[in-house]
Amino acid sequence: MNKKELKTLIGKDDLVFRIKKLADEINSFYAEKYGENEELTLVCVLKGAVMFFTELSKYLNMPVSMEFVSLSSYGAGEKSSGKVSALNLSLPPLENKNVLVVEDIMDTGLTLKFLLDFIETKCKARDVKLACLCDKKCARKYDISPDFYAIDVDDKFIVGFGLDYNELYRNLPYIGYFE
Repeated sequence: MNKKELKTLIGKDDLVFRIKKLADEINSFYAEKYGENEELTLVCVLKGAVMFFTELSKYLNMPVSMEFVSLSSYGAGEKSSGKVSALNLSLPPLENKNVLVVEDIMDTGLTLKFLLDFIETKCKARDVKLACLCDKKCARKYDISPDFYAIDVDDKFIVGFGLDYNELYRNLPYIGYFE
């Protein structure tokens, strides 16, 4: 793939608008369920979700703590390998806490099923929800869906705003795809 084939799927301004709208939805959910000042632990799935994670967190109203994990099911390819590699699952005690896992894209669901099960069973969090920038339903292989998401994506290989191709293009301020 080369940069000449890169097309814009969602521009920078539209992307920020959708993330703000998603933050409003998350704020409403947690305020109604737990009250205005209930703490929320955000868990960022590195590396892909970091840009979405930081942008989303700017618009959350409740007090948040931030944690980071590193998982992979892709390696250097464009398709899931079918195996989750837990590169770093170091988390503080999450018992009886509200946790929002923040991920760049949900496609097959393998990585997120693994992580959500881990946080629910091993960390014993009170409430575990999932927020994804992109939901790629057409690729789903596991019975799991995000609780919150900003963008529906069809069967395109997308990059930008944290999403990569062989570790490149994460820095784009928009979401693009290769034709």
